[in-house]
Amino acid sequence: MKTEWLSLCFSKSVMRRAFYTSLVVGIVLIAINHGDAILRKQMDSVRLFRMCLTVLVPYIVSTVSSVSTVLSMRNGGDQ
Repeated sequence: MKTEWLSLCFSKSVMRRAFYTSLVVGIVLIAINHGDAILRKQMDSVRLFRMCLTVLVPYIVSTVSSVSTVLSMRNGGDQ
């Protein structure tokens, strides 16, 4: 089961969906959370790290959601 889960995580369709989701959601969240600092040019390594995490979180959420949905559909629907 774990190998199937991991293999789905790295499948092309799941990764593509997660990438685009994280790009859109990440940009919106970065604008909300860091927009003022970007406009004032107050960027440092800590803020850049936080911005990377801001994009990583929706990637992980999308991946987990997609994999869970695929596995649920393979097992006969909602469970």
